[in-house]
Amino acid sequence: MYSVSRNPGALLRRGQWISTLAIMLAAGISGCTVDGKNPERAAAPDVLPVVTLKATEQELFHDYVADVQAVRNVEVRAQVAGFLEQIYVDEGRPVKKGQPLFRLNASAYQNKLSQARAALTSAQAQAAAAGVELTRVKLLVDKNVIAKTELALAGSKLKDAEARVAEARAGEAAARLHLSYTLVRAPFDGIIDRIPLKMGSVVEEGTLLTTVSDLHEVYAYFNVGEGEYLQYTKARQKHPDRHSDSVRLTLADGSVYPLAGRIETTESEFNPNTGSLAFRARFPNPKRMLKHGASGRIRLTTNLPTALLLPQKSVFEIQDKNYVYVVDRAGAVHMRNFTPQTRTGDFYVVKEGLQAGEQVVYEGVQSLKDGQRISPRPVVLDSLLAAG
Repeated sequence: MYSVSRNPGALLRRGQWISTLAIMLAAGISGCTVDGKNPERAAAPDVLPVVTLKATEQELFHDYVADVQAVRNVEVRAQVAGFLEQIYVDEGRPVKKGQPLFRLNASAYQNKLSQARAALTSAQAQAAAAGVELTRVKLLVDKNVIAKTELALAGSKLKDAEARVAEARAGEAAARLHLSYTLVRAPFDGIIDRIPLKMGSVVEEGTLLTTVSDLHEVYAYFNVGEGEYLQYTKARQKHPDRHSDSVRLTLADGSVYPLAGRIETTESEFNPNTGSLAFRARFPNPKRMLKHGASGRIRLTTNLPTALLLPQKSVFEIQDKNYVYVVDRAGAVHMRNFTPQTRTGDFYVVKEGLQAGEQVVYEGVQSLKDGQRISPRPVVLDSLLAAG
């Protein structure tokens, strides 16, 4: 038979000890779970997008600021002084070669021409008289009436008179030329620019009257860096069938000029200050849409038959060096340095350091550490190229 303790205090102390032991066992089990010994509650690896690198044929685009200039753009200046008597054209109007543009008052130059003509007539008369005198002296010398020295003297007088005729004729031609300068004509077919003077204005020799631009074609000048120039030249030499001199012009509003241009020439030396080389492309301009002094961007295309493209989002820099996280077969990431060849849009073209077929983390590289495991989520590289 069991006996019941008659000491209620002892029973109470025994119950408290059992409760304390149960709490300690529960805490120990909980501590094992917090320490990570329970695999069901371990943290799952981050899911990050990754891309698989592959080599493809690519066209690289480089945009350069372009300065548009007319094939001919000349300043029309007064070649003689006077008053602006007449303006025959308006600003912005097309003109033809030889078309009158301005007239300066010509009365003073007409008087000078009349004086020059009179001087020429006088000189010619004196030369004729000297010729008659030479003939008379020659007859007398032949008859031994006068000495032969008289013949030589008469010949000298004739040459002097003829020289005066030549001088007077040159003066008359100069006066006629100055008179012709009072009527200013268009040097070629083109468009009249601003006319700063008005009728009645005093014009000095060399005063700017207007500018005429030949806009049926235009030049686009742009500067290319030495590295990009060498890359472009080598690609043309290696694959001449894939590289033409055709270029496109993007206008100031972002639209593309509908007609393609062609690179004609380059300068012979690099600018020592900028390290760039000037290119010149010619564009047809039948509708006169492009104006002298306009700006735009020239797109130069280089074809790479085997380009290993790397998204820019995958790259981070440490001390001016480029790095990516490469994912191994176990899902661990490893930081690796690479050397870019060039940049096109949102992609780098890899020169060395990475191989086709390797996987790199596409986004979220800022929070990664070397050796960390991730759960890769594949992103198709072609979809990124199409989106770009």
